[in-house]
Amino acid sequence: MTRLSIGLALSWGCLLVPTASATGAEDQSVVQHERPLRLAFITCCRDAPFFEPVQQGMRDAAAKMGVECKWMGVEGVDMAAQARLIGEAVAQGYDGIAVNLVDPEAFDEAVAAAIARGVPVVGFNTDDHATPNARLSCVNQRLYEAGRALAEHVAGDIPAGAHVLMTMHDEGVSSLLDRLRGLQDVLREKRVRWTVCITGNDAAHGTDVVASALRTHPDIRVVLGTGQSDTEAAGRALERDFAGQGYWSAGFDLSPTTLRLIQAGHIRGTVDQQPYVQGFYPVVQLTLLLRYGIQPSSLDAGAAIITRQTAAQVLELTRQKYR
Repeated sequence: MTRLSIGLALSWGCLLVPTASATGAEDQSVVQHERPLRLAFITCCRDAPFFEPVQQGMRDAAAKMGVECKWMGVEGVDMAAQARLIGEAVAQGYDGIAVNLVDPEAFDEAVAAAIARGVPVVGFNTDDHATPNARLSCVNQRLYEAGRALAEHVAGDIPAGAHVLMTMHDEGVSSLLDRLRGLQDVLREKRVRWTVCITGNDAAHGTDVVASALRTHPDIRVVLGTGQSDTEAAGRALERDFAGQGYWSAGFDLSPTTLRLIQAGHIRGTVDQQPYVQGFYPVVQLTLLLRYGIQPSSLDAGAAIITRQTAAQVLELTRQKYR
């Protein structure tokens, strides 16, 4: 083994902290510590089923990179409380932080303060793209473009001038709003009009919300979702209350129930943003930065559309929390 490879092998299980800014100045010197790196993932809707593959990716990457990661966040959507957790993670000695940047301004100060104290911050799942933010990178779907992709996929089956139901599981989440805007910008060209419905983050409850909205608007036959729980809720509502009556839906993200409903024909397609990689790559990026000064770069998590023809291929992996 060469001297260089010995040094790299020794450093693999150690924390190498740059003495200069964590953003990676040239000619940084490093100091070895015996404890492993500690990384924090901070999100809204901490316990939502959507984040199970994200956590699986985080855990797998942590094991491969020899670091410790903790999943934390707020129960619902509370930007101020989520922003405070960034400062708390810095105070608790975490070496790097990944943040779900679900608002374009709410996290600007907290992220800048963390980086100023030498703690690098990257984004995952949703990026802060509308205003400047000191975050170093983000692993996320290009959300507006994904909304357009879904609309273009289904537009041929929606008559010009039709009335459709568009759903969101929470208000004020920039990722859902960006997808919604993409959907609307494409369908506006067909003079499609829409009613927007907030379902909540529980698909069982959302089923009743969607069914009620469809009864309120009997001219609607198409439901377009923007997130996992509302997409699943739409398919469940159609299966339970409107099967065989010409209704159909499409939306975003994967769950075993969503894939079953695609196979049954109630949901025509869903956009996979590959949440596993949104947990995996931030761990790799932060670890490489802290150990070797390798700068992180943003990654597109993708926008593949899963249809009835391809649903079976990913169903088992979804049950295992990889898709």
